[in-house]
Amino acid sequence: MAAQHYRARGFRVEARNLKIGGHEIDLVVRSGALLVLVEVRYRGHTAYESPLASISPKKRKRILGAANRLWQRVARDRTLERFRIDIASVVSGDDGAFEVEIIAGAITG
Repeated sequence: MAAQHYRARGFRVEARNLKIGGHEIDLVVRSGALLVLVEVRYRGHTAYESPLASISPKKRKRILGAANRLWQRVARDRTLERFRIDIASVVSGDDGAFEVEIIAGAITG
């Protein structure tokens, strides 16, 4: 769902479930000179906690660690000028439809 959301906005999916340095990055997408690491959070419509609320300080630290390792891997690519970490909140409705919300630049460090 999140990948489709980004593709519909002109991004190219570079990787899914990328394992890097003991971390896993859910999605890496690119549009021109912008590379985006995406943490995908999914919840069903009956879940008590929202997908965004499920990101603990420990999870945030892991995401930043993965982002640093990814940037080290791609930093030599002169076509990249910007790097961002987004959160994609995916919630399934009781009708089976999905709602995707992207929080661009949600995690910084």
